[in-house]
Amino acid sequence: MVPFSFFLFLFFSLILFVHSSSISNIPNFDPDTDLYGDAKLFPDKTGGGSHVKLTHHSSLTAGLLLRRQPLTFTDPISFSVEFTFSISHDAGDGLILLLIPGDLAAAFPGNGSYGLGFSPPTPTNSYLGVEFDTSKDDNVGDLNANHVGINLGSLVSVAVANVSKSNLVLNSGEKLKSWVDYDNGLHRLEVRLSKLNEAKSEKPIVSHNIDLFKIWGNQPIFLGLSSSNDAHSIQVVRVYSWKVNLKNGTNSLHSQPVNPNDEQEQSKLDAANRRKYRPLTFLAGVIFGTVCVVLVTFVVLFMWVIFFHKHEEESLAKLPEHPSDVRYERIDVAVEKNAEDHDEQH
Repeated sequence: MVPFSFFLFLFFSLILFVHSSSISNIPNFDPDTDLYGDAKLFPDKTGGGSHVKLTHHSSLTAGLLLRRQPLTFTDPISFSVEFTFSISHDAGDGLILLLIPGDLAAAFPGNGSYGLGFSPPTPTNSYLGVEFDTSKDDNVGDLNANHVGINLGSLVSVAVANVSKSNLVLNSGEKLKSWVDYDNGLHRLEVRLSKLNEAKSEKPIVSHNIDLFKIWGNQPIFLGLSSSNDAHSIQVVRVYSWKVNLKNGTNSLHSQPVNPNDEQEQSKLDAANRRKYRPLTFLAGVIFGTVCVVLVTFVVLFMWVIFFHKHEEESLAKLPEHPSDVRYERIDVAVEKNAEDHDEQH
């Protein structure tokens, strides 16, 4: 980054308080989005929509895309910002995502790049920035001219990633997509970056643990994208989409492991859990099979009882109505026969 404090002092003094235009009825942009400074809405060359041009192909241009409604972290709140952008090959600082406390004048004292101060962070100047930096400034320890960094109240990044390792070039002119997620429950900020048509990666390109409520309390926090050219820059920065999603509560904003280094360990734990529950699965199968056998046995016995009872009733129906008569007849015959045998003997 190349310092251009005087220009940005005038820039932020103007654009942060003078409204330029609003975005409405644009599918790829949230409706509560305002544009400041040189930021303008242009139709796409393909005719398929519109995009915002933050800076133009000339020096001393600057633009800001800002969410109209501020955020507050009094209640547990997580957010996810998704946006698509492109940066031209020309010299320039790139693009920065900003979370700005309500005291904008204190957040932008105008003595550094983007108007940001180099003083240690305090409750009044602790802005949060995610820089997509295309210049190397040794004064702030920039890694190279193709990196993503997380800044807190200073241009010296608290976390930084070399974009070249992801086979990406920020100022290639092609469309890139970024996701910036803050999980209030985990107090963690994660940044992801990919080409336009690629899916969101589970592993962030850079991340940092931070409690935003502890820093800002109940201050209103403005959220936006900013870019600017100094006297030696003619870089063009375009934004093709801008979406902000908020989530109340302390639940995790996404399901992937908090620390990407723990993904392998998490896989081992999942495998162990699966082995742990195999006996339970087997036992459940045995119980289910036993229940099925009992049910089948009960049905068979029930049918057999019904059939046997019916057969018994049919058998009883064939018997005489007065079985006592038959019994007596048999007794009479036996007595008569005994009497005849007695007479023959005499």
